Amino acid sequence: MISRFIHFILAFLTVSIGLFILFDQVIMPAYIRKDQTITVMDVKGKLLDRALKELDSEGFKGLVFDTVYTSEVDPLTIIDQYPLSGQKVKRGRTIRLKIARQEKMILVPALVGKSRRSAEISLQQLGLQIDTVYQEFNPDYPKGTVAWQFPKEGDQIKKGLGLQITVSQGLPPDFFQVPQLFGLSMKKANSELVKARLNVGKISYQQNEDLVPYTVLDQSIAPGTVLDRYTEIDLIVSILDLQDIFDKLQSEK
Repeated sequence: MISRFIHFILAFLTVSIGLFILFDQVIMPAYIRKDQTITVMDVKGKLLDRALKELDSEGFKGLVFDTVYTSEVDPLTIIDQYPLSGQKVKRGRTIRLKIARQEKMILVPALVGKSRRSAEISLQQLGLQIDTVYQEFNPDYPKGTVAWQFPKEGDQIKKGLGLQITVSQGLPPDFFQVPQLFGLSMKKANSELVKARLNVGKISYQQNEDLVPYTVLDQSIAPGTVLDRYTEIDLIVSILDLQDIFDKLQSEK
């Protein structure tokens, strides 16, 4: 009875050991495909076409999953991969690739004539900024507005770069800008000259029945002209009848 039990135990152990060896050496390797795991190659720094070909030749599948806009490397260069090189993976595994793209170019907006603050907001919305600010006296643009920009409107630059602008400080000190006087009454014209720190010079008269008497028809210096010294502005003024001026002059003698 004891002998038969010992034989049973030995038979059981023999079968168990056989099953263990079968499971460990045959079934499990087949299940995990141990013989098909390979080392991931390094494709970082290579161009996309070459990287895909090399991955395919080694039994991998390459897939672009992310893009970075940069000028530090050539476009379509692999800058990262997952799984990383050196890792053991199954043959046929997909290798995800991060590639470089050329930086996006931004169309430069028109800034001239805008206030400095408005120009800054316009640039910030586009991913640009003001790099350098110059100041100058400029009679053509009100104080605080942009009178010049570089790059100019319509140029293309990389996102994140800065522009140079010149902000007008208005009229230079001790300079005079001639106002527009045409069509104004004599009283209004004189008031505008006083504001500009100028005065009326010689007055000439021209008969004109279509205009209200004493309307300015012309001025000796064109409006907008900037003068570096005090100057009187001669005017031509309308009247209905030249005889009225003659009579007036006679009464003043």
